[in-house]
Amino acid sequence: MTIYLDDDEAFEIWTKDVGVAPDRIVRMGKEDNFWEHGIGPCGPCSEIYYDRGEENGCGSPDCKVGCECDRYVEFWNLVFTQFDSDGKGNYTPLANPNIDTGMGLERLACIMQGVGNLFEVDTVAGIMKAIAKVAGVSYGDDEKTDVSLRVITDHIRSTSFMIGDGVMPSNEGRGYVLRRLLRRAARHGRLLGIKEPFLSSICDTVIECNKEAYPELFEKREFIKKLISVEEDSFGRTIDQGLQLLDELTENLQGDTLSGEDAFKLYDTFGFPIDLTKDILEEKGIGVDEETFTVLMKQQRERARNARKNAGADAWAGTAGALDDFSATVFNGFFHRSYVTKVLAIVKDGETAESIYEGESGVIVLGQSPFYAESGGQAGDSGKISNFTVEKTTKNHNGVFMHIGTMGEGMITVGDIVKAEIDQAAREATMRNHTSAHLLQAALRKVLGNHVEQAGQLVDSDRTRFDFTHFSAMTTDEIKAVEEIVNHSILSGLPVDSSEMPIDEAKKLGAMALFGEKYGDTVRVVNAAGASIELCGGTHVDNTAKIGLFHIISESSVASGVRRIEAVTGSNYVKYLNELIEKSRSAAAALKLSNPDELPKRAEQLAAELKEKDKQIETLQNKINAQQISGLFQNIIEVKGVKV
Repeated sequence: MTIYLDDDEAFEIWTKDVGVAPDRIVRMGKEDNFWEHGIGPCGPCSEIYYDRGEENGCGSPDCKVGCECDRYVEFWNLVFTQFDSDGKGNYTPLANPNIDTGMGLERLACIMQGVGNLFEVDTVAGIMKAIAKVAGVSYGDDEKTDVSLRVITDHIRSTSFMIGDGVMPSNEGRGYVLRRLLRRAARHGRLLGIKEPFLSSICDTVIECNKEAYPELFEKREFIKKLISVEEDSFGRTIDQGLQLLDELTENLQGDTLSGEDAFKLYDTFGFPIDLTKDILEEKGIGVDEETFTVLMKQQRERARNARKNAGADAWAGTAGALDDFSATVFNGFFHRSYVTKVLAIVKDGETAESIYEGESGVIVLGQSPFYAESGGQAGDSGKISNFTVEKTTKNHNGVFMHIGTMGEGMITVGDIVKAEIDQAAREATMRNHTSAHLLQAALRKVLGNHVEQAGQLVDSDRTRFDFTHFSAMTTDEIKAVEEIVNHSILSGLPVDSSEMPIDEAKKLGAMALFGEKYGDTVRVVNAAGASIELCGGTHVDNTAKIGLFHIISESSVASGVRRIEAVTGSNYVKYLNELIEKSRSAAAALKLSNPDELPKRAEQLAAELKEKDKQIETLQNKINAQQISGLFQNIIEVKGVKV
């Protein structure tokens, strides 16, 4: 072991206190043994190396500590953080010096097991052997094959752990990283000649090699394998055609850069992601015109965005721009249901106006507003601003609230003092649904696992629509269990506290946040007595008992790895229940039953009767067919020895 440092005090510690022989210590100077990164804390460091022996060296007589060969392996570094650098060569002693220490676990494993690299460590080598067996190759026989084996080994380890930690494949954030790793591993499988999906089976080896240290991998085995299998199958349906086209394009390529148009064609026609195209071409020394590709992608998104516009959206297309110069609206709806305030602006037909008259549609902007503007998955409020009926409330990119609606009797002019009053019944119903969505997410994580995360949401006065990351359809028992947990929280009458606090304090409470969402230094935390703690800027009930009851009316798929639950609460649940009762009564009457409770039994009887009748019909049809066939031979004539 060799220690590198350039500090007399540290030298004394290693030799006298620790007992390292002086001849095992080498001073390398400030360039190698002083850690700093621009302005801030810094100090001398001791790098601990392991001497793997002459047989692993370069053979040079000058081979010694500091040589670039594989003989000396750094596995630990200790930084004696004791100065504050101003970035100009001036160092001020820190009031509280410390030691920042870091050891490379994988490097230490290599040292302890006497192997040359990570891929020969037992827990990793087992994975590589499983891949080599499927591919019918051996590690060390061919450098190109070895690269693919190492890539697949590394990526299948990473993806198995990522999914075990709750990451789901998607087109952004960490989900995009996961998807890229899986696709790259699958492609290198093709390079090894593996034509069938194989990554989910290798995942078994990953779990077996790591289950003692990471038992959660074993607990989530089926989920991890299933998700990997579906991703690989999905990618496999497009990769072959894409690879064939890419080969054709590169064969006829003039120069060393693939055009952005061709890269976009691969993406648009075959779902071939640009990063995969770049990876493949990079191995051949070919680049990609990413600038043109990006322009084409932007044009496609713009076309899709325009196609999604509806008449209502077009009607207010210019409104947001007309309000660019206004300051953000102050929302006071957490504490007020109605508020007397000033009209700051009126917009009609995309342009600002002085007044809005009876029968006209438009947008009113207020100085302060009790109306919640649509955001965070919560629908905007409706209500009244004097005689102006607010149908919905949204906001522009500057946070200016746009109260959209139609003017009733009279008129409103900029500068008028008006009474803004929300539809309280609708707001309260929305609050019930929003708080229930928080309780729902907590319940889903308990029943399905911590991989569940919010993937979208819409709560309004009618229902809760909650999208979440989960791979397979929920079973009847799972849905029932989730409902029971949510209703238990409701019937427990838990207080719901909504308060602002520093984001660090919110994290200490365990508040859940949306991945990829940007938050400021101060956040609003909604805490239902610990049953659910989330960062949220929406409106909520102050006690779970006010939700009434919660019922899931549907569970479905909206995208790969994303499920959707729709649920009702409070009076909407009563309405839904009454409709079900009325339907059951109508069905009972149609079947001439006096009691709707007899419906299940009668339905089973009818199903059995229909099945029996289907069998009878099939038997009769066969008899009719047989008679028709026999009748074909009644009028046979013989023509030159042939029966016709």
